[in-house]
Amino acid sequence: MAAGEEEGSAAEPEQEPAAEEQPRSFKDLGVTDVLCEACDQLGWKVPTKIQIEAIPVALQGRDIIGLAETGSGKTGAFALPILQALLETPQRLFALVLTPTRELAFQISEQFEALGSSIGVQSTVIVGGIDTMSQSLALAKKPHVIIATPGRLVDHLENTKGFNLRALKFLVMDEADRILNMDFETEVDKILKVIPRDRKTFLFSATMTKKVQKLQRAALKNPVKCAVSSKYQTVEKLQQYYIFIPSKFKDSYLVYILNELAGNSFMIFCSTCNNTQRTALLLRNLGFTAIPLHGQMSQNKRLGSLNKFKAKARSILLATDVASRGLDIPHVDVVINFDIPTHSKDYIHRVGRTARAGRSGKSITFVTQYDVELFQRIEHLIGKKLPAFPMQEEEVMMLTERVAEAQRLARMELREQGEKKRSRNDDDDTEEAIGVRNKVAGGKKKKRKAF
Repeated sequence: MAAGEEEGSAAEPEQEPAAEEQPRSFKDLGVTDVLCEACDQLGWKVPTKIQIEAIPVALQGRDIIGLAETGSGKTGAFALPILQALLETPQRLFALVLTPTRELAFQISEQFEALGSSIGVQSTVIVGGIDTMSQSLALAKKPHVIIATPGRLVDHLENTKGFNLRALKFLVMDEADRILNMDFETEVDKILKVIPRDRKTFLFSATMTKKVQKLQRAALKNPVKCAVSSKYQTVEKLQQYYIFIPSKFKDSYLVYILNELAGNSFMIFCSTCNNTQRTALLLRNLGFTAIPLHGQMSQNKRLGSLNKFKAKARSILLATDVASRGLDIPHVDVVINFDIPTHSKDYIHRVGRTARAGRSGKSITFVTQYDVELFQRIEHLIGKKLPAFPMQEEEVMMLTERVAEAQRLARMELREQGEKKRSRNDDDDTEEAIGVRNKVAGGKKKKRKAF
């Protein structure tokens, strides 16, 4: 990482020694009473492994590298030490949390506000897809905590008058491996250049890649490594299955499983925005309460889908990998990999949406004749052979006619949506062209008058 290489120590981080007797409550970790009460109100009865490792070290004022599996309570591990430090030395623009996705930013903000509600903590989310003027006004009020995606934050640092982070005391990089995979390195460099070197830095990541190690050297001083998962693994209470099926019958098998496991809430992962939208329309045509979540939707629609699913107003959420990391939706009973992930590590993050915080859950991965090699890679990564999900093939085949009709309707709806979108874009282009013509014509008139 180019920026601030000299800023941190290149030495390997210390490994925090395992405590002989595990603390049993947040109070045992050194968390102050008012924040212990907030944890209790959120239903956090006992700290998670990463919280037990990271919170005491963070309260001592050390930089941290936290390596933990998905759904392990990382937000609490950095939010509680920050809020405790804020209580001790109140200050505006106190902490910055960088995250890779907009949805994760809103979720972290919710947790900060819930934990800090009794002490009056104000947080602001700065992400793309939202009007910059309203964000500038929110920044002018100087919140205590800013949760941001790197690109939009750099935009404000460069263009919003009067906004700077020169007094910042805490920097958190959550899902650091994914921030760097999404090519935010340049933006992170710019941010590191304009924030104080005398600060505390917490770097949380599911995996320790070369890019993350480089970022660690650039941004952290003598950090303590808090690792609760040294190898890729899925949680113990997760029942994992696969189904080997012919590619052309994928939709029928999906409908069969949704009927078989009716009464549960489902997250279904698709590989593309188009397939997510198509499958959502298909399921709606068959009477399922399904909603999509993908990158081609507007930010308001994305949040709307997420909130409907969280509020249990919809039981099926179809998503691309935009929702596979970090999102905490407590009641997901079943994760279905409708399209197998190309990167094996994404499998861990997808199935980590269920069986969270000690609950049980199921995951089912669809494997077609084209996916065998990818599936074998996943089994190799997690170190176990998955059992086949029990199926009644003849019952699946009985669904094919109804599914074919729903597929036809879904294709028509997709086409209509595409045409509406194109016509809106054409209207926008026409308006823009008319505006340009009028400006040019106006300019010519003025010139004639001048002569």
